[in-house]
Amino acid sequence: MKQMSRTRLLLLCLLLLWPAAAQMPQAPGRGENPPIGDEDKEVRLPNGKSRNDELAKAAYLASLDDTKKLIATAQELRLELEKNDRYVVSLAAIKKTEDIEKLAKRIRSRLKQ
Repeated sequence: MKQMSRTRLLLLCLLLLWPAAAQMPQAPGRGENPPIGDEDKEVRLPNGKSRNDELAKAAYLASLDDTKKLIATAQELRLELEKNDRYVVSLAAIKKTEDIEKLAKRIRSRLKQ
């Protein structure tokens, strides 16, 4: 029974992590057709860099940071579940699963943009 619940929780974690791992951020503008007549209207920052490139870079770095947090939380959850010798799941473990869900949703929404 304990092994079955561990397996289910690990499967849940894997299912939550799969979309984040399967989608790698694409280069900005790749696969997209620019609107007609807007080729020369790319916004540049005062330092000369493309605004879109800088936004994509910031989103990428935020996704990497959230992914590190997600992996750390999942590992903490695994250790906590292995540490318990009863068939009872603690509130802290449930809180960690909720944190994992929030992080996975945040990463997924950022990668879809």
